[in-house]
Amino acid sequence: MIDDWTDLTAAVTHLCAPFDNSYWNGLEAAGAYPDAFVQALSEAGYLAALIPEEFGGSGLPLAAGGAILEAIHASGGNAAACHAQMYTMGAVVRHGSAAQKERYLPQIASGALRLQAFGVTEPGTGSDTTQLRTRAERRGDVFVVNGQKVWTSRAMHSDLMLLLARTTPLDQVARRSEGLSVFLVDMRDALGKGLTIQPIETMINHNTCEVFFEDLEVPADALIGKLGQGLRCIMTGMNAERVLIAYECLGDAAFFLRRAVAYAGEREVFGRPIGQNQGIQFPLARAHAQTEAARLMVHRAADVFESGADCGAEANMAKLLASEAAWAAGEAAITTFGGYAFARDYGIERKWRETRLYQTAPISTNMILAYLGQHVLGLPRSY
Repeated sequence: MIDDWTDLTAAVTHLCAPFDNSYWNGLEAAGAYPDAFVQALSEAGYLAALIPEEFGGSGLPLAAGGAILEAIHASGGNAAACHAQMYTMGAVVRHGSAAQKERYLPQIASGALRLQAFGVTEPGTGSDTTQLRTRAERRGDVFVVNGQKVWTSRAMHSDLMLLLARTTPLDQVARRSEGLSVFLVDMRDALGKGLTIQPIETMINHNTCEVFFEDLEVPADALIGKLGQGLRCIMTGMNAERVLIAYECLGDAAFFLRRAVAYAGEREVFGRPIGQNQGIQFPLARAHAQTEAARLMVHRAADVFESGADCGAEANMAKLLASEAAWAAGEAAITTFGGYAFARDYGIERKWRETRLYQTAPISTNMILAYLGQHVLGLPRSY
């Protein structure tokens, strides 16, 4: 069932209005984090949309979170500064202890605590998560963590980190997906006590970092779920992440198409609007068709997620199709605006760079195709 989130979308769009292109360009020029934007979302309760009502959230389904993110991106903004809070906290909601939920979820819902850092990817393993080398060794009442993470976005602007580490050596487990555990690390206590963060400069203002752990002591009660079953614990969050990112891609596509169609209708060359030319009109029409087709898959993925069934195939296909639709819309917008597409005042080039990321992260197109080939089509494992 596809719910109608029209009022929610309108409210988020209204909130985003002051955070216009000049706001985002200014942040990018300074390499700064959008504190004011994230604070506004927090105060309005949008970042707590998926947290159960009993813990101070709205208890809305994944599709509502998606509608919020889609509206942000359609307005010309970028939710990368805060979207992780919608899927990282899922591990606490679904697998956390009663004490963990009571301690953290109300504060996350109110905005007093930010859970936006997701420590999974490592320099030497990339998408091969089961080979990660960060270790968490039990010593009495604590786990001692050593290792390194990379592409840990928002680490410098988050109070808590969801960390995946190996607790049982790879050569001591029956399956390589076993022996991994998830911890909720309080970064406020950890900084300077074994935790070091180093920013990474990138082509977009994504506030991403490398994170280093050197004999960091994490309390044993920071363990989320069962010891050694961490990969299963975070997979639900990863599927939610892919669906939510797909919604963002729909928003990007809408932004590109709205701006390009308006420009194509008003810009005149050789005595007629450029939108009359098939070289402009047809790419926009095709991108629109791709976007609407992707939208159906995204809604389907959200529905399967909410049903509690395995949504791996749907989540991956939603992310694949939506990211490609957004990229097609971005390319069509670049063509439509011509030279003005590269002028920062128009916002096209910034959004074009941002939407290109989704061909690579949070999971690359090729990894999705490999997943579908093996797990959906039943072909031999390709890696």
